[in-house]
Amino acid sequence: MTAQDTIRARARELLESGEVASFVGWEAGRFANQTTPLIISDPADADKLVFNEYCVNTLAKYVRDLVPRGKVGLVVRGCDSRGIVRLIVDQVIKREDVYLIGVGCPGVIDRKSGEPLKKCTECRHNNPVICDEMAGDEVAKDAPADRFAEVREVELMAQPERSRYFESIYAKCIRCYACRDVCPCCTCRECFVDARRENWVGKQNNVAENRFYGLTRVMHIGDRCIECGECERVCPMDLPLMKLNRKVIQDLNDLFGEFESSMSLDEGPEPLITYDLADREEFM
Repeated sequence: MTAQDTIRARARELLESGEVASFVGWEAGRFANQTTPLIISDPADADKLVFNEYCVNTLAKYVRDLVPRGKVGLVVRGCDSRGIVRLIVDQVIKREDVYLIGVGCPGVIDRKSGEPLKKCTECRHNNPVICDEMAGDEVAKDAPADRFAEVREVELMAQPERSRYFESIYAKCIRCYACRDVCPCCTCRECFVDARRENWVGKQNNVAENRFYGLTRVMHIGDRCIECGECERVCPMDLPLMKLNRKVIQDLNDLFGEFESSMSLDEGPEPLITYDLADREEFM
């Protein structure tokens, strides 16, 4: 039985038994090399579920709005499972709110280029970090790309060049907030960009306001980022958003030791919201 067969069978059983009220996975799209997220509540729809190399969307973010209707079943790979851990640790959902069917993921394919998605070549966790059962076997992990290589490229730029580089990025941003909407770490019920507060953040689309949005968001999620790469994947302007996220993660590594967010439910508090007398202070 393939992983896809197991997912379909278990989704049907979970819905029929009433153990879950809804189930989240992927379905085939209009084209053979395309899938879209699928939310089902009817067991008869379980045969629509697919699992293949074109399942590009990370699913964890969908759970937040489904939990009020009842327990949610979900297919999780490494990235999806870390997103679920993030939601639990942030107290957005509880562990008992979800039933997780894990799958090993060798990486997914960009349907336009036919090449592995960039976010998958940089992935360090092909298998779920948390699940209730596995559909199929775990997959072996190839050595990932150097996760900080692009960060170092920017750091090597002279200051004027680096300034022009970031100005060109923020000049392209159209403030669509797709990066925020897809991110499992962006869980605030009211985002700071939507807050109606005078002198907090402007609504203009210009370099200064776009930079303020981008850097504020990076610092908000920096020690919570699961490195799923969804923000960069969905950006309609192809902005290199993970460079900014990984710069913060690199600094956390340097300051506080090897760091990866959302690897277990037992992880300690995030470095950016804690204080320890033993923390390094050379940067202050």
